[in-house]
Amino acid sequence: MLRGFWRHAVQTARLIIGIPDYDTYVEHIRRFHPEREPMSYEAFFAERQAARYRGGGGRCC
Repeated sequence: MLRGFWRHAVQTARLIIGIPDYDTYVEHIRRFHPEREPMSYEAFFAERQAARYRGGGGRCC
């Protein structure tokens, strides 16, 4: 029970600060797309960063 809570808390914190959850991605790919090979962590992180920052001009700090 505590382990599940901790995992959920970490996942929520990562989403809040914008860090993608690689383990959730891999689990999703294996469960729903077994014919696909999951991206490496490095490729996943680069793709998520590109998706976050592409578009119209970015944010002002």
